Amino acid sequence: MSETAPPAPPLPAVVPPDARRAVALVVGVVATVAFVALRVAVDIGNRAPFPIDEWWHGLMVASASDPVTTLARIPATVGGTIGMIITGIVIILLFLWRRRPWDAATLAAAMVLVVAIGTTLAAVIARVRPADSMAEANATSFPSGHTAVATTVALILALLLRRWYVWMLGVCWVLGMMWSRTYLRAHWLSDVTAGMLEGIAVTCLVWCAIEAYRDRRARGRTALASAVAD
Repeated sequence: MSETAPPAPPLPAVVPPDARRAVALVVGVVATVAFVALRVAVDIGNRAPFPIDEWWHGLMVASASDPVTTLARIPATVGGTIGMIITGIVIILLFLWRRRPWDAATLAAAMVLVVAIGTTLAAVIARVRPADSMAEANATSFPSGHTAVATTVALILALLLRRWYVWMLGVCWVLGMMWSRTYLRAHWLSDVTAGMLEGIAVTCLVWCAIEAYRDRRARGRTALASAVAD
């Protein structure tokens, strides 16, 4: 009497690619092109502020007041180097605690890359900040690092958590940071715009790359399990 072979274990489920990836890829490429175009325009203009920069700067100066200045320093402080390092570490640890290592890796990779790109470009371009800056005075105005990192963190969380309110809070945080940096006259409007574009480009492309790698890895594991089962 022949024995019945035990049923083969179920194959790992293949998760279809995230439909948002194609949109994120297009947005990332467009943001990259726009960032490069703005960077070239700054060079062509000999790193001087554009007319729209002067106009916006005038509005910030005209609306200056002590209470609003104190308010503007809040996002600038929270989104500064120490603040964003602490924030990044806390979020990464939370992802690891929730057993979401890929999400932790995505955030870490995007933050490291956006800081590396922004810091290097700011030193190379050496655009002078507004003369009446109430914050930093060194000639590293373009792009805005505060805005780039704020955009990166906000967009990564929105992509990973998939909650409408995360998107809304992220938009408010980025716009608030852009306003804060120009209100404190630490940057021109084109600097914070470049920072936002840099953050969007890096975040979208890093997220797409890691998601694509995860898909390939999952398909490889499925193919291996199928071969073993056969």
